[in-house]
Amino acid sequence: MPKDFLYRGRNEEELKSISMDEFIRMLPSRMRRSLGRGLPSNQRVLLEKIRISQPGDKPIKTHTRSLIILPEMIGKTIHVFNGRDFIEVKIDIKKVGHYLGEYAITNRPVSHGRPGIGASRSSMYIPLK
Repeated sequence: MPKDFLYRGRNEEELKSISMDEFIRMLPSRMRRSLGRGLPSNQRVLLEKIRISQPGDKPIKTHTRSLIILPEMIGKTIHVFNGRDFIEVKIDIKKVGHYLGEYAITNRPVSHGRPGIGASRSSMYIPLK
């Protein structure tokens, strides 16, 4: 039987039942400091949309990558913008305490091909196929 994932010693039900202040005390210092200052207006609006969303509604799309994933967001699906398109992020307990932007990577890996004709002096000797 697989072991349940625990966030700082608490399972999903316990995380959803604790107060926001208690959850903030469990976070790492940078996130604790950020949430202690209060949420900016764009994050507050997104959080309200997440709270009122129902399972059959349209997906929530956002450009707000800096929102910290909270326990009340578990089970929701959010489409996060990565600079080109919206990446679907399904939130589970393993993502609690991270930023939304961590799951919508903004750069693609580069795979360099062979040099073209005239790219360098050595490319004169590459056989043409």
